[in-house]
Amino acid sequence: MDTYRTTIVFQSEADKSSKCHVEKNDLLRLLLQRGIRKLHRASAKSFIVAPSGLQQHQTLTRRKSAPPSTLNQAGAPGSKRIVLKESSSESDLDLPFWQRTWFIVLLLLMAISFFGLALFLFFTLDSDYTSTPVSAASEGVQITYGSAIKLMHEKTKFRLHSHDVPYGSGSGQQSVTGFPGVDDANSYWAVRSTDSSKQGDPIKSGSIIRLQHTKTRRWLHSHLHASPISGNMEVSCFGDDKESDTGDYWRLEIEGSGKTWRQDQRIRLQHIDTGGYLHSHDKKYTRIAGGQQEVCGVKEKRPDNVWLAAEGIYFPVTESK
Repeated sequence: MDTYRTTIVFQSEADKSSKCHVEKNDLLRLLLQRGIRKLHRASAKSFIVAPSGLQQHQTLTRRKSAPPSTLNQAGAPGSKRIVLKESSSESDLDLPFWQRTWFIVLLLLMAISFFGLALFLFFTLDSDYTSTPVSAASEGVQITYGSAIKLMHEKTKFRLHSHDVPYGSGSGQQSVTGFPGVDDANSYWAVRSTDSSKQGDPIKSGSIIRLQHTKTRRWLHSHLHASPISGNMEVSCFGDDKESDTGDYWRLEIEGSGKTWRQDQRIRLQHIDTGGYLHSHDKKYTRIAGGQQEVCGVKEKRPDNVWLAAEGIYFPVTESK
């Protein structure tokens, strides 16, 4: 009976130099130990039988043992030998598309979600914090008795202002001017009633009010004395917490269809005793109140009679019981 023998050359460096003659059963045992279990692994390793000097893949084959002289020439060109070789198939290692890209897709979805959230917050918050337009008087803060406000001259943007400096002519009372700055504490006026209205009550168009200078506690006043620059009716500050007369009374006239006084609403103040309107213009003082403009009273309704409630401390409307 013929005995089948073969020569095994392993891929590793140690195995390439070792040649052994084994019986058929020994060959199967070695293959089981070295390679067959690897065929069942997920890494897709395979045994390849290739002719020496070539890279063409062949199946595992057996041949009869050759004479010793032939064995010595195993390395000759054209002779075949069994090579234990490991290779990995790219097609087997390729994962499905969704498994290779799921993380990128997740990041993309998260980015889109955050972008949408940012847009939502931007538009919703922006609508809450937009400033009230001057023309939308019905949306302005309602002004009540007791509020401390600044009155801004619409045409020149100067604030109604006073300080403990008397006029050098006319009545000699405390002077009233228009001040260009916004942050001056001498431009606050407390809105007071002339009747039984209480703090927190709304102020209706046509109401007669008084304006008290919060710093000096004197009242916005007018009379027939001539103003220093233009010769119109002088506007001054007079009296204190305990002293006030009808020269401190002003009628509120709201421009448009507004019924109650609100912030940024165009108003006029008409003096009760003289009938003059609170007025200002770009005629400025050069000495004592340098850079500040004249405030006076005029008989006619003019575009520069208009004032607006600007900065201030506004008391909320008192709810009626």
